[in-house]
Amino acid sequence: MNEKLERIFHLKERGTDPKTEILAGITIFLTCVYIVAVNPAILGATGMDMKALFWASALSAAIACIWVGLWANLPFAMGPAMGLNAYFAYYVCNTLGLPWQNALGCVAISGTTFMLLSIFKVQQKIVDAMPECIKHSIGAGIGFFIAFSGLTQAGIVVHSPDTLLTLGDLANPGALLALAGIFFTAVLVIRGVKGAILIGVLAVTVLGVFIKDPVTGAAYTILPTQLIAFDNPAQALAPTFGQLTLKGMFTGSPEMILGVVFAIISFLFVDLFDSIGVLLGVATKAGLIDEKGNMPCAGKALFVSAGSAAVGAVLGTSTVTIYGAESATGISEGGKTGMTACVTGILFLLTLVLSPVFLMIPSIATAPALVMVGIFMIEPLRGLALNDVSIALPVFMTVAIMPFTYNIAYGILFGLIGYSVGQIAAGKARQMTKTVWILTAVFIVYLALDIML
Repeated sequence: MNEKLERIFHLKERGTDPKTEILAGITIFLTCVYIVAVNPAILGATGMDMKALFWASALSAAIACIWVGLWANLPFAMGPAMGLNAYFAYYVCNTLGLPWQNALGCVAISGTTFMLLSIFKVQQKIVDAMPECIKHSIGAGIGFFIAFSGLTQAGIVVHSPDTLLTLGDLANPGALLALAGIFFTAVLVIRGVKGAILIGVLAVTVLGVFIKDPVTGAAYTILPTQLIAFDNPAQALAPTFGQLTLKGMFTGSPEMILGVVFAIISFLFVDLFDSIGVLLGVATKAGLIDEKGNMPCAGKALFVSAGSAAVGAVLGTSTVTIYGAESATGISEGGKTGMTACVTGILFLLTLVLSPVFLMIPSIATAPALVMVGIFMIEPLRGLALNDVSIALPVFMTVAIMPFTYNIAYGILFGLIGYSVGQIAAGKARQMTKTVWILTAVFIVYLALDIML
């Protein structure tokens, strides 16, 4: 068995072993299993069937994780993208007025276009052409994005009408438990305890059984009434499977048609640059970048991301993409090969029959994991020449924009524009590659379209 795993995943070559990979896969899964509950809740606003959405979410994530694990041999989790699912439901369907079947068609077109770009290795060229300061700051930006996500979902950082953000109510037992979980997990990491992040998630989940939410009066961790739930796959998926259509998408007023085109471009743009950002940020942490600063396996990973978006559309969910925050938790636990991703994918399949067990993990339990990963990912900043403003500008824009806009792609967009501005101002425009010039122009045009619409 071990010989077969070695032949498939090259465990020894990457300095890992089956036990470590399995632990990493479980850790990733526990930090992203929430998607099978949250994604249906968001897409359900379009009128789509909730049970079908649950199945589509879990099945698309499972297929994508196993695909990227076996074919690209990378320790990345994949699933329906948070943010794009809200864009799908609240803008494309509810604001633009497109039926959800057409919205799935938009996702399918963007995924297919993404695949074509992968075949011609356009993404690989983009990844390799990214300036070093952007590559390093993307990882740190994702780190702050991840940590901010964890702090907000735990209620440690909350919205304020006066200051936009402020410290949450630490008298709230949920926020206090999450904060305790962060420090508990940090102590385990500092002490070198194997599986520290996983232990932290499980500890908060168990304690959540005994602590009640003062608003709802219910325990943070609600024990399931049953452990196993069986559904007929064909019947469960039928309301959304294969329901995407292009019919009627490009009829109506010019404004409507332009809105549809921009929606397709937005799905493609965010998926492409989110995926690139995750690859550059998380792969650096996993030691998958070669001595030239390139990532040889990026092409396969991006093709899987593109193909998974198309597969997800057929199943009946919004864009499926690479998860940065969740993948980083497993990598921090030592995951280095596709075996980690395959374990995560298998666990997603198990949610289809063990959903009551996995869905009991509360959001406050995953917050410590996300904050710790954010801490791990800021390390690349120490090697950058931040005393040079032409470098500090794009680094700051990348790192700041990601958490403040809650969007990885926007961080890359403004970071690269900032890099071009800095290089031109420093008289180094001739050192900029043709790819960087093209990307800067594309980003500026995208922003202009966004403003116009």
